[in-house]
Amino acid sequence: MTENDFTRMTQKGIVILDGAMGTNLYRMGMPHGCCTEEWALKHPDDVEKLQREYVEAGSQIIYAPTFGANRIMLKRFGLAEHTEEMNRKLFEISRHASEGKALIAGDLAPTGMILKEYGGDGSREEMFEAYREQAKVLYEAGCDLFAVESMLAVLDAVTAVEAVRSVCSSPVICTLTVRKNGSAYYGGDIFEGGPLAEKAGADAYGINCCDGPDGMEEMISSVSEMVHIPIVAKPNAGLPQRGANGQMVYKISPDQFVSSMKKLVSAGASVIGGCCGTTPAYIRRLAEEFRK
Repeated sequence: MTENDFTRMTQKGIVILDGAMGTNLYRMGMPHGCCTEEWALKHPDDVEKLQREYVEAGSQIIYAPTFGANRIMLKRFGLAEHTEEMNRKLFEISRHASEGKALIAGDLAPTGMILKEYGGDGSREEMFEAYREQAKVLYEAGCDLFAVESMLAVLDAVTAVEAVRSVCSSPVICTLTVRKNGSAYYGGDIFEGGPLAEKAGADAYGINCCDGPDGMEEMISSVSEMVHIPIVAKPNAGLPQRGANGQMVYKISPDQFVSSMKKLVSAGASVIGGCCGTTPAYIRRLAEEFRK
């Protein structure tokens, strides 16, 4: 896939991404606190089934389950030396699930490191190399594009995009997770991040996770005026509440989700999907509404 292919896809209309991975794996029995990527590799059939359901529901792009499969994050679980192997195997799960019916994005997410620029002790050079290693493996494995997602600081997002660009010219979707006022949790905000991510080489930019689609309209509208690339909206199904069985319950239904997403599309979003709490049912409703 080339940048022009992604541009043509967005020019044809709304692009439908997938929904949540982690919250659905918890429903399947994944324990909290474990290494999600290691669990996924031990239960590949469950992950493949979920992703196949997203494709069948209408996802045009699915995210490979490589969210935390960077060397820095894997080191916490004693798995750093298995970084390349794990990324290749996780990507293969998505390849089997897709069966060529959807594009596969290599997923690059937070390292858990807070950079010195934001008051931590993390090195931007180390972060860059971790993302570069992961991007290189996924690119060589055959991913169609990249998703830099759930970034909690603007500089983290820019570093990840630059790392991908050091490896290839494949399209990059870049999204931050921010507070209701648009501020990122560790540094910067959604507004300043747009032009910086675009300059670094992002092909689409926006928001994922957060409190849900309600309240994102103004941020989406403002960001759409600051960049020249497609705007992404991939929110949670609202804020979770603890149910009677101890599991987290997301209150926004698929129909309510789509109703709110219409407002985000009107505000400028054109690459849309769901994050925590969403399931293939949410993606099916999005596809029914926007891919008529």
